[in-house]
Amino acid sequence: MTPANLASTVLSAARAVFETRGLDVAALPATTALERPRNPEHGDYASTLALQLGKKVGMPSRELAAALAEELGRQPGVKSVDVAGPGFLNIRLDAAAAGELAREIVLAGADYGHSDTLSGERINLEFVSANPTGPVHIGGVRWAAVGDALARLLRAAGAEVGTEYYFNDAGSQIDRFARSLYASAKGEPAPEDGYGGAYIAEIATAVQAEAPDILQLGEETAVERFREVGVQLMFAEIKESLAEFGVRFDTYFNEKDLHDRGELQEALDRLREQGHIYESDGATWLRTTEFGDDKDRVLRKSDGDWTYFAADCAYYLDKRKRGFDRVVIMLGADHHGYIGRMKAMAACFGDDPERNLEILIGQLVNLVRDGEPVRMSKRAGTVVTLEDFVDALGVDATRYALARYSSDSPIDLDVELWTSASRENPVYYVQYVAARTASVSRQAAAVGLTRGEPDAFKAELLVNEKENELLKALGEYPETIARSAELREPHHVARLLEKIAGAYHRFYDEPACRVLPKGDEPVGDGNRARLWLNDATRTVIANGLGLLGVSAPERM
Repeated sequence: MTPANLASTVLSAARAVFETRGLDVAALPATTALERPRNPEHGDYASTLALQLGKKVGMPSRELAAALAEELGRQPGVKSVDVAGPGFLNIRLDAAAAGELAREIVLAGADYGHSDTLSGERINLEFVSANPTGPVHIGGVRWAAVGDALARLLRAAGAEVGTEYYFNDAGSQIDRFARSLYASAKGEPAPEDGYGGAYIAEIATAVQAEAPDILQLGEETAVERFREVGVQLMFAEIKESLAEFGVRFDTYFNEKDLHDRGELQEALDRLREQGHIYESDGATWLRTTEFGDDKDRVLRKSDGDWTYFAADCAYYLDKRKRGFDRVVIMLGADHHGYIGRMKAMAACFGDDPERNLEILIGQLVNLVRDGEPVRMSKRAGTVVTLEDFVDALGVDATRYALARYSSDSPIDLDVELWTSASRENPVYYVQYVAARTASVSRQAAAVGLTRGEPDAFKAELLVNEKENELLKALGEYPETIARSAELREPHHVARLLEKIAGAYHRFYDEPACRVLPKGDEPVGDGNRARLWLNDATRTVIANGLGLLGVSAPERM
């Protein structure tokens, strides 16, 4: 029995009590949550439902709890229910109900933990969106790992998700990039506001290989050619780096298309229809202060040029026109100032900024070696890049490490720790369990031990304290997935995997919990039951690592 199954049972019991006693059934919530008692001796699960409902229905909470305990105690799989304090329910499951979870997990396989919690939601998730003026840097690496994991989580929770990379191929930054390439090709220093690093020379050389006579053209024509080809080459490199990191987007959206298709003017017209546009000093303004922004924003300057914010408006409108009811944008630590203006912009379009737009801000990451920050990239010259991360830690460790912490917290990642083959290394600790469970299954097959038919599984034999601890940890997985998706916080998955890994190690080390028969012992039902539990652990570990974009090795 999973926590979700038990929660449904608690609600069903509450409904029966309400109907019997003539209480207002409408006061019952659609769902209820269960907690883990801090002291395992108090039971397997705890419910505060009676405390929540007593006052609403005019009945003392402890009296209501007693009625719920009596009804719940009659439900299949429930061993006992005790009332504690002012109305807490402490619930114990019988061994068969608790052990049944192992069969449920194995039979569900890759689908275990999936739900319809977010069914019906169409979410556009934009992340990374690094400018094509250089390799993906340290901030983008964090969002690559977290954003991709979040997309997987949202889909596991039933949402329809479109992942998107906004390719900023218009504006002054691209002009500086093109002029930096031109200067490099001529053997000149980069412009004062240009870009440096070995990658600029590499891209410039590649452009010249495609257009050998480029330096014979006039400067402006040559710069435009460097712009066109250089951006294409840089973006191809970015896409390749992300693909090698396991991140692929459903849509790569070019800012230039917004200009070419007239979508900036369309957005301006839509905002004018809403009554939020005004003219001042020859410029066109959006009155965002009406919706909490600290100042109004210019959409079109007095010289006729569009602003970056105008492109932001057009891009948001484009996403909404494509049918996404929720737009989620993941930005770096230096973008806090964007939240107010973007929320106000959504409101100017007539949307609910709390419903239709979410902006997530990620904090800084430092890569540390020998106690000192790794600051310099061999290629970029001034920043740590995705390639540097992968070279230092590997893909699995990088993805796990970046997804393991709350995105709104700055982190230092120690190269020695995250590359060590030790229990202190979280990704190694979890992947070791993935490999060990696979090894146990192989060894079992070698001695003729199989799980047998599902109907022959004797869940009631899983009664050891270490088995129960592991089952409880595995049972938390579906709720953790749903909560992580709802809160947009993949790090909860990593922390649960580590909890499961610890519980499995204790199970494995317990002599009374041996999966394999010892010596010449015959294979018994207890061995088979524990093999189900072993394989259930492998399933959950593999599923959870998969959501983080990390491999679940069969051998280490």
